[in-house]
Amino acid sequence: MFPYINVFGKQIPTYGLCALTGIAFSALLVWVLIRKRKDYSKVHILNIPLFATIGAFFGAHILYALTRPDVLWYILGHMDDLTSSFQRALELLGALFGGMVFYGGLIGGLVSGMLCCKKLKLDFSFYADIYAPAIPLFHAFGRIGCFLAGCCYGIESHFGLMYHNEMYPDASGVTRLPIQLIEAGLNLLLVLVLVLLNKKKLKNGTLLSVYLIVYPIIRFVDEFFRGDAVRGLWFGLSTSQWISMILFVTGVVMLLKRYIIPSWKDRYATRVDIGVIPPGYYYNQYSGVLTPEQAKNILYGEVEKGEELPSDKSRSAEA
Repeated sequence: MFPYINVFGKQIPTYGLCALTGIAFSALLVWVLIRKRKDYSKVHILNIPLFATIGAFFGAHILYALTRPDVLWYILGHMDDLTSSFQRALELLGALFGGMVFYGGLIGGLVSGMLCCKKLKLDFSFYADIYAPAIPLFHAFGRIGCFLAGCCYGIESHFGLMYHNEMYPDASGVTRLPIQLIEAGLNLLLVLVLVLLNKKKLKNGTLLSVYLIVYPIIRFVDEFFRGDAVRGLWFGLSTSQWISMILFVTGVVMLLKRYIIPSWKDRYATRVDIGVIPPGYYYNQYSGVLTPEQAKNILYGEVEKGEELPSDKSRSAEA
């Protein structure tokens, strides 16, 4: 394992390096997918992930704390120990919130992104589809980081790699299944599926729905091949497996609402063709797509009004 690399005499965590690389490639992927589109706001395309990242950060740490009930109960039963000194408080809170769980970050990011869109009066399902392919891409790099750091390791196996990590001495010295790399590979396949779907004219929220169906299946299965026991077990299943089932059902319901259930399927607009401005909207070269109200405040650049589409095509956004 390579938890750190030496760069100019400084020890840099490989997990953090992989995470930053994943962010860079995810941002590049989003840019490639939307660079020719005119149906989104260039301002909000940056604002939404900013708020989502904040929610993901807190969500990942909170869910990690929920998987450590022993530490939580100790703190609640020994508040005097928590307040005995600042150093001791940092140690206990570090033990409780010091790790991160992907599902906590995913849920926190989705909730904060949804609240941001609601505040800005934007269609969350529309923007969620823009970012959907980037989620498994970032996660793939994160799992590579897990492999290098030595966490989230697999079960003992005749097929795999000899595990050596000073942070996990009980897990070292045996051959373990590289489940982190397997999940990274499956995430990359999921990226390919979502990118291909992105080229089709689908109902808003479809890509997010597909992600919420496919990834939970991947995660539910690979949890059986995990060798670390810090994830928490509830009635024989890990915390992530329970969350996987909830997200899978959520994804299925989202798809049913868009394509099957009559009272819901017409509420979700179909994306317009690339380069088309939604009817009733305006496009500014600097700000992107604008509502009529927003266009009144634009004082620079040319503003182009969207043409009315044929009646058989749906609008890509609601005013």
